[in-house]
Amino acid sequence: METILSLKNLDKRFGTIHAVNNLSFDIQKGNVYGILGPNGSGKSTTLGIILNVVNKSSGNFSWFNGKLSTHEALKKVGAIIERPNFYPYMTAVQNLELVCKIKGIKSSKIEEKLKTVNLFKRRDSKFRTYSLGMKQRLAIASALLNDPEILILDEPTNGLDPQGIHEIRQIIKDIAANGTTILLASHLLDEVEKVCTHVVVIREGVKLYSGSVDEMTASHGLFELKVESNQDKLISLLSKFEGILSTKIENETVIATLNKPVSAVEINNYLFKNGVVLSHLVKRKPSLEQQFLTLTNKIS
Repeated sequence: METILSLKNLDKRFGTIHAVNNLSFDIQKGNVYGILGPNGSGKSTTLGIILNVVNKSSGNFSWFNGKLSTHEALKKVGAIIERPNFYPYMTAVQNLELVCKIKGIKSSKIEEKLKTVNLFKRRDSKFRTYSLGMKQRLAIASALLNDPEILILDEPTNGLDPQGIHEIRQIIKDIAANGTTILLASHLLDEVEKVCTHVVVIREGVKLYSGSVDEMTASHGLFELKVESNQDKLISLLSKFEGILSTKIENETVIATLNKPVSAVEINNYLFKNGVVLSHLVKRKPSLEQQFLTLTNKIS
């Protein structure tokens, strides 16, 4: 599979702040990657370095298997790393025509890209009349004008209402479905889990995990259990059952994490035979959030 972007031991310091710390990972063609981490973890700095707007302290990065210089490679990249910045008194079409002139590209794709981001019907409306979500969608349209091989987005749903978030997520999925590789930075676990195929988790500039979202959330799962009475006996029995790694209590629900395959029927029969009747039993796959918290707690 073609490697679009490769980072090797990338490092960036701002005085005493180690913003990016020996960061290495690869972006393969055709996937949706999320750089996940809390605010201040180095996500935006990393994007700034690979887009040549922030100077690295050390390490290297290369585009398209090193076949192109960064200057040439960036012609194949679409990016939004700041708030949408268009002329308020100009229409969507006029603003995009100006972007084409500045970038030196043909304006023949404007209508197509406005349709991609669901703004075609508002193409002749002035930018100042747009909602925040519409402004963000216009920015995505502008980043797509050169038919990029990779689209880079920094916190694409930041500040949007639920409807705006849903629209941006769907657009990202549609763009990816057409074969465009996407790299987005986000502090929202839910966003990464719903949109991305792969994730790079960083904290304080350090990579904690790199791989597919499915692999990160893969485990034997967990059980949610409730009883009307005698919760202590339930926990005691669970702790003796082979395959249960740990138990904890959340809002009167017992959470039992598994370290080997266990079926709901097995656990229910075991408890019933030992005098515990459950009022609630659900088996779940761990969410990205649970795995993320487990991962960061291990590193702490």
